[in-house]
Amino acid sequence: MNEYFLTMPHDSETEPTMASMQESDPDALAAVIAAVEEFNTALKESGVWRYAGGLHPPSTAKTVDASSGDVRVLDEPFVQAPAYVGGFWVIEASDEATAIEWAARASRAVQSPVEVRALQ
Repeated sequence: MNEYFLTMPHDSETEPTMASMQESDPDALAAVIAAVEEFNTALKESGVWRYAGGLHPPSTAKTVDASSGDVRVLDEPFVQAPAYVGGFWVIEASDEATAIEWAARASRAVQSPVEVRALQ
C-alpha cells in the first residue's frame, strides 16, 4: 500500500477565509460541507483514511530560514503563486488508479480540482 497526498487548491486572488465563507450562499456552503463529511466518512469506513486538514491562507504564513546560520522569520509564504493548497487528505491506496478514484470523489465533494501525488 502506498500513501497519497490529495490536495485542494484555492485561488490566491480570492483567498477564502472563514469570514468570506460566511458571505457565500449558506445553502451552497452547507451542501459542500455535508458532501465533504460524507466523503470523509467513506474514506474512514473503507480503511484508506490516514488524516486530513484544512490550511489557513498564505497571508497567515511564516517562512523560517536558518540556512545561513541566522534564523530569519518572514511574514509571508515560501512561494508566491496564483493558487495554493487550501486543504488536503492523506490516504493509503493500493495503487495510483485507486487514489485517482478517491480524488474524483473528493473533487465532486469540494467542487474543485484535486491533485494526487504519491508520498515518497
